[in-house]
Amino acid sequence: MIDLHTHILPGLDDGVDTLVASVDLARRAAESGVEAIAATPHVREDYPTSVETMNQVLAEVRECIEFEGIPVELLPGGEIGLEQLGARTPEELQGFGLGGNPGYLLVEAPYHGLPLDLEDRLFRLRAFGITPVLAHPERSRALRSDPELMRRIVGSGTLVQLTASSLAGTQGSGLHETAFALLDAGMAHLVASDAHGPEVGRTGLDSVLPALADEALADWLTCAVPAAIVSGDPLPPRPTRSRPRLFSRHGRRATPSA
Repeated sequence: MIDLHTHILPGLDDGVDTLVASVDLARRAAESGVEAIAATPHVREDYPTSVETMNQVLAEVRECIEFEGIPVELLPGGEIGLEQLGARTPEELQGFGLGGNPGYLLVEAPYHGLPLDLEDRLFRLRAFGITPVLAHPERSRALRSDPELMRRIVGSGTLVQLTASSLAGTQGSGLHETAFALLDAGMAHLVASDAHGPEVGRTGLDSVLPALADEALADWLTCAVPAAIVSGDPLPPRPTRSRPRLFSRHGRRATPSA
């Protein structure tokens, strides 16, 4: 599996704060079956991370992981705040390319409120040759309440990353239902942990298969699509669900609306 959203770099944001914690997070990921991790520190007004700083700390963490013999590849990246899409040059944004691929960028879906020109911002990113990957939209109240907006965003070429804990149901029924609604409507492309620390309660990628009960789809979300993003290969076609999901784990009928 490949985890393309973590906060494993110490001291850059609200993720891990020491190299020891970074190594511990990598070790736990490896034990769960993860082979590669993208370090995606926040890049926004309260965490003004630069590409140079990201790469410097990435090299330090990578060296520690290799010294400990942990079989996980550490990849570069960043989780970019919407306000940064216009504040940074295209070259800077490409420096935070997801998994080291300058053709993809992880864009943070805000928890509260959306800019009126959200679609234009994502369009301009694509005009630069960068495919936006929208992080955890199931956690955005505004996007949850506007499924038509989500359909337009995905229809125009933006990819969607769900959080493993949302699918597993450990972050509450609302996020769980929305994550599955997006998935069932074909508006989700990959799952990541969004891990902020080795013991901070986000669920790992090993929870995806039990949550879905669908091996082919779980592999597509956690292996095939992330691998294509990293390598730059065409995205593989989504497999057909092995069995329809008529009811949620909370007993309510699942619907295709977000």
